[in-house]
Amino acid sequence: MEATPDPYGRIAYRGLIAWPERLQREAPLLRRALAAAPSPQLLDLGCGSGEHTRFLTTLGFAVTGVDTSPSQLEDARAADPGGRYLQASLTELGTVLEAGQGGALCVGNTLPHLCEEAEVYSFFSGLAGVLLPGAPFLLQLLNYDRILDRAERTFPLVLRPGEAEGENTVFLRLMTHHGGGRLTFTPTHLRYRPGSACPVEVVAAHDVPLRGWRRAELEGLLEKSGFRVEEVLGTMTGETWTLTSSDLVILARRA
Repeated sequence: MEATPDPYGRIAYRGLIAWPERLQREAPLLRRALAAAPSPQLLDLGCGSGEHTRFLTTLGFAVTGVDTSPSQLEDARAADPGGRYLQASLTELGTVLEAGQGGALCVGNTLPHLCEEAEVYSFFSGLAGVLLPGAPFLLQLLNYDRILDRAERTFPLVLRPGEAEGENTVFLRLMTHHGGGRLTFTPTHLRYRPGSACPVEVVAAHDVPLRGWRRAELEGLLEKSGFRVEEVLGTMTGETWTLTSSDLVILARRA
């Protein structure tokens, strides 16, 4: 596979998710989690193409979107020319952001891109350093307690309308387990044209190293970094977390 410094530039993630429906589902939790923010200054960490950044802006927050992917930030700026977006790693927040932030969210399985405990600690402690006391931090990732215990290797297939008539976009996500929570994640974008000479075509695919972090590991690192864990949920719609939940959602607060 051809190497690229920005693998997320090869798959049009923005078109693979039904964003209006997703944001509508997540809105009650987002509003509740951020209601007590001590300042309207928010951080959307791993903002991608900026959908959560723009949504929170409509709620009256002043949001800074942060991501490492140039292509994702290009899409975000194109959709929101007046928005504030910053290309930076999660591990360098303490040096690139101003202190006094009122809250933060990191959703969409962004955290597992940090594969070492020292990186996660650097992320959490750097974030704590720029947040005001009492500021909320909403963290969401897949439930790796379930994924690792069951050795799951795929997620439900996503089928979306394609750009051309009669064409569909298929999003396939595969995982290879290497032990110790380490995974190779292979997102694949397929073009499906039923009845054509080549009905399925690979548009883009790449391998991404991930670390499947368990709930206990993240709670311990959050508390070590200056956060107080207040609530743990199993979805962004508020269900209680169990070992079989789809997601791990942690609402923490800067101590």
